[in-house]
Amino acid sequence: MSGRGAPVGSGDTSPGGTGAKADAKADAKALSPAPAGAVVVGASGGLGAAFVAALRARADVSTVLALSRSGPHDDGAAPEAGVVRARIDLTDEASIAAAAALARTLAPPRWVIVATGLLHAPDGLRPEKSLAMLDGARMARLFAVNATGPALVAKHFLPLMPREGRAVFAAVSARVGSISDNRLGGWYGYRASKAALNMLLRTAAIEWARTAREGVCVGLHPGTVDTALSRPFQAGVPEGRLFGADESAAKLLAVLDGLGPADSGRVFAWDGSEVPA
Repeated sequence: MSGRGAPVGSGDTSPGGTGAKADAKADAKALSPAPAGAVVVGASGGLGAAFVAALRARADVSTVLALSRSGPHDDGAAPEAGVVRARIDLTDEASIAAAAALARTLAPPRWVIVATGLLHAPDGLRPEKSLAMLDGARMARLFAVNATGPALVAKHFLPLMPREGRAVFAAVSARVGSISDNRLGGWYGYRASKAALNMLLRTAAIEWARTAREGVCVGLHPGTVDTALSRPFQAGVPEGRLFGADESAAKLLAVLDGLGPADSGRVFAWDGSEVPA
């Protein structure tokens, strides 16, 4: 009989021969995971755009679904290889469900990163310095974007992620969401919404682990990134602690690469340290 799968006279099929080497290479290729998809929510922001670029450059990622409120570029720019752009609105669950339906048509996502956040806005929304500044509608708006929205992304996207093998769901949180680390007060709505996000991630991680044992679901503290969100508050940032968006995305992806299932449900900073609850 001929060697495994090799026609008679096709070449050397002895151990160490060219036929055996070809078979070994084919087996290794079959066992290695195929490049997977990635999803970035908040892709039009500074940090989100940096995540899209960094994930697009990875050998283990085939396609990045870049989601934002602005949706696909309409400036006539040429399509980006490996990037699919679509619209999402974290305050509208129907748009989140539609984005998830689009994701089903692409490579299964092993990466989902929510890089959104609301701290201030041109219409007068700004961090509160005292209880007297609290406004129910503004607090609800902060919770909708910073906590409820990412939780709804988890609701619709976690079921799309592979149950076998490593998969990562991460949402950008903030150190000010730590209850035990709050020593300055103020920023009521933003702090509370990020603390709520951390609890939602912890709870989702517990549920997800029942079906995806290698899944990692965490919050990320990026430090102070030079984006529109932090720009009004950069004056007191120590030298060397104001990061460019590309630098921050690279640091956070390096942190995520080093995490395992035992880290799921926790919050980690840009330097790999854990942010206390």
